[in-house]
Amino acid sequence: MTEPNATDPTTKQAVPVFKGKRLLVLTLVFVGLSGAGLFAVYTQLSDPSVEFEGEILSIPAVVMGLALLPVYFAADGLRLWFTLRALGHRVGLRDMARLVFLNIFVSNITPMATGGGFAQVWFLRRHGVPVGTAFTATTIRTVLAVLFIFGATPVLLLTLPGAEQAAKQNGFMMEALVICVTLYAGFFLVLLFKPHWLSLPLIRGLNGLRRAHLISASRHHRWLTRLVRETRRFTDGFRQYFRGSPVDILASWVMTAVFLLALFSFPAFICWALGYTLDYWLVVGRMVVITFVMYFSPTPGASGIAEGVFGHFFSGSLIASHLVLVIIVWRALTIYVGMAIGLIVTQHELARKTGDSQ
Repeated sequence: MTEPNATDPTTKQAVPVFKGKRLLVLTLVFVGLSGAGLFAVYTQLSDPSVEFEGEILSIPAVVMGLALLPVYFAADGLRLWFTLRALGHRVGLRDMARLVFLNIFVSNITPMATGGGFAQVWFLRRHGVPVGTAFTATTIRTVLAVLFIFGATPVLLLTLPGAEQAAKQNGFMMEALVICVTLYAGFFLVLLFKPHWLSLPLIRGLNGLRRAHLISASRHHRWLTRLVRETRRFTDGFRQYFRGSPVDILASWVMTAVFLLALFSFPAFICWALGYTLDYWLVVGRMVVITFVMYFSPTPGASGIAEGVFGHFFSGSLIASHLVLVIIVWRALTIYVGMAIGLIVTQHELARKTGDSQ
C-alpha cells in the first residue's frame, strides 16, 4: 500500500501549527492557571506562608531527583517505542526522545491533552509511520496507562485513609468522576470496536463540503480515500499489536508501569528531602487518585486543578509552609522541566517543517 505524496496538503497540516502569538497565548494560559491553582491552595492554608528549605537542595535530594528524572522520561518514550515495535514499525531512539518532550509541551498547553496526541501523530507521520498506525500506537499507549490508573483508583478510594476521607467530603466530585469514567470508557469502546461510528460524521462532513462547493472534487476524493484508509489501518492496528512480538507487548506494559511509578514517586522523594516520613505506598496511592482526577481536567495540562487537588490530598500530611513548596517542586520536576525542553524541541521541529515545505 503506497503512502500519500509528501506534498499532499492533508499531510502538512496534521496538527495546528503552534508558533508566534498562538504559542505565547497558550503558554500564558497554562502559566496563569497554574498560578491560580497555587494561589487557591495558598489562601486555604491555616498559616499562609511559604518557607524555602535548604534540605530540598541537599545532595541526597538532588541525587534522587536526578536519578528519577531520566527514568521518568525514558520510560515515557519507551512505552510508545515498544508499542510501535509491536505494530511492526521502528523509530530511532533519538527521534523518540524528541517526541517525548514535544508531547509534554504540546499536551500541557492544549485542553484535555488532545493536542499532545495529534502532535505525536504529526511527528510520527514525518518519520515514516502511517497516520492510522500512529493513531493506533498513541491510543494503545494511552489505554495502557488508563487501565493501570482506572483499575487502581476504585480500590484506593476504598482503602487509603486520605483518599477515603476526601471522597466522603466531596461526594459531588466522585459523582462527576463516575460520569467522566463512563464517558471515557464509552469513547474508547467505540474507538476500539466501532471506529466507523467516529469516521461516519467526518465522511458526512466531507460530503457536505463538496456539495457546498467548498472543496474540489479531486480534493474531496483524496481526503475521503485517506480517511477510509487510515480508519482501516487504525482498526487493523489493534489486531496487529496483539500479533506482534510478545517481548515488545510485555515491554510496553512494563514501561507503562515504570513510567507511572516514577511519576507517582516524585512527591514521596520531595517529602523525604524535607524530613517527612510519609509511607511510600500511601503517597503513591494518593498520586494515583490525583492523576485520575487530572485525566478529566478541561484545563491545559490540568493546570490549576492539579495544584488544587494535590493540596487537598496532602494538606493534612504537610505543614502549611511546606505545602506550596512541595507542589511547585513536584510540578517543576514532572512538567516544567519537560515543557522547557519541549518548547525548544517543538520550535525546532516546526522550523524543520517550514524549511521542508519551502
